[in-house]
Amino acid sequence: MKKKVKSSFPKKLNAAAFPAQLAREELFRSPVWVGYAPGFVDKYNKAADPYVEKMKKTMKKEIDARNKKFGNKGDRGYIYQTTSLIGDPNFSEIQNYIIGTSHNLLTEMGFDLKDYQVFMTEMWVQDFAKKGGGTQITHSHWNGHISGFYFLKCSEATPRPVFADPRPGCLMNLLPEKDTTKVTYASNQINYEVKPGTIVFSPSALPHMYPVDMGYEPFRFIHFNCQAIPKGAMNVR
Repeated sequence: MKKKVKSSFPKKLNAAAFPAQLAREELFRSPVWVGYAPGFVDKYNKAADPYVEKMKKTMKKEIDARNKKFGNKGDRGYIYQTTSLIGDPNFSEIQNYIIGTSHNLLTEMGFDLKDYQVFMTEMWVQDFAKKGGGTQITHSHWNGHISGFYFLKCSEATPRPVFADPRPGCLMNLLPEKDTTKVTYASNQINYEVKPGTIVFSPSALPHMYPVDMGYEPFRFIHFNCQAIPKGAMNVR
């Protein structure tokens, strides 16, 4: 027997005095763009290896000191964030693609860039600890306009990127979600399935995070940030 849904309107409401259909407008939306380019994965993993190995050597002293003081956990909990990749010719192709695409996406969003030029301000590799435990708390990137990831090593056993509602007022007044498996206006966090070769772009103001990596399989990605700078500012000396 079909359950009768109880109306939330008062019984004495004069329904005829109100519109039967309301027009819904989509306001203040936050886009996320996802693509797939697996042909560069091997190339950029090979180019990233020396950066990651250098960072592992740099952090070894810190990790050894922690393990000596608190007990040996290997590199559990660490993320090897490399030095900047900007200017390295091994990554020039993806850098140029990201800059051009970021310009196009900002234009698609409705911004007027005729007096601006898009630059890549940050680009590095993040390689999560072999022993697991690596995580990133919810954060956004300051003084930027487009951010993103190109995934080099990942699987269904590694963390998914999670994007969070950027509206503080909305988060303060959240109600329970009916179904957290669906993307609705009630969603406050949304995650994406990724595989090696997945590339993701989003506005830099959109908060993102990574849940704890359990260390089952390698997890590595390129992270980048771009900024639109007034063309006149580049002539200031």
